Amino acid sequence: MTSAPVTTETTGPRAEIGIIGGSGFYEFFEDAEHVRVPTPFGEPSDDLVVGEVGGRSVAFVARHGRGHRFPPHRVNYRANLWALRSLGVRQVIAPCAVGSLRPEIGPGAIVVPDQVVDRTWGRPHTVYDEIGPVVHVAFADPYCPSGREVAVRVTGEEGHDVTPEGTLVVINGPRFSTRAESRWHSAAGWTIVGMTGVPEASIARELALCYTSIALVTDHDAGFEDGPAVTHEAVLEVFADNMERLKSTLRRVVAQLPPPQPDEAADCPCRRALDGLRLPIELPH
Repeated sequence: MTSAPVTTETTGPRAEIGIIGGSGFYEFFEDAEHVRVPTPFGEPSDDLVVGEVGGRSVAFVARHGRGHRFPPHRVNYRANLWALRSLGVRQVIAPCAVGSLRPEIGPGAIVVPDQVVDRTWGRPHTVYDEIGPVVHVAFADPYCPSGREVAVRVTGEEGHDVTPEGTLVVINGPRFSTRAESRWHSAAGWTIVGMTGVPEASIARELALCYTSIALVTDHDAGFEDGPAVTHEAVLEVFADNMERLKSTLRRVVAQLPPPQPDEAADCPCRRALDGLRLPIELPH
């Protein structure tokens, strides 16, 4: 962690729900305010955009920055999540593009994972780098149960081909998998493969944030059954074709998330993740 002062309060607009997604979500709000939020981990991927969605106050940050300029291993996950919490966010929805590891789950389908496998390296994985009490945060169930329940129900109601559970394996990228890696991941029983789910999910847990991933399948990974290999252009095309449907779904998910609770009264296990732990730094309020 850097030696920069820790900012625990941010002036300006507040939000109760955060969305971390692609730059296409800049058009998610009809009327929004751009906010620059400093963090002890440097600048977030971009300014945060704060507005209203479905009657709820929402802050959005483009995971890869405007113009998709940060590759997965260079995204400042710590700064993005710290900035969201600084604005009051306690629930995070994280849409992402993934490859399928199962033949029955094809492009355009939605998976709401309940587990994650980390195969990344070289990324800062914790906000608790200061010398002081060691912080071990439970991560057995990496996603928010309340957020997942809403996401599964709404995606089904919206007519998506939705898989209500599954394991996301996160690779380092930015290259795609080899066929051997893809077959290995499939043989292990995992469901989808992506490049950004870790450390995003684990840092959210370290900040006691509710975190829900909504994964849009864009391809069959490396052609794990000897099909055509995935290309960058094909991924972008499928994601663009599904963007409006995904936005519609996210608007309904946001509107139906549980109402906000004060930190001291929250009953979700994600929000209680730090109970009883001594922290070496003060978290944003």
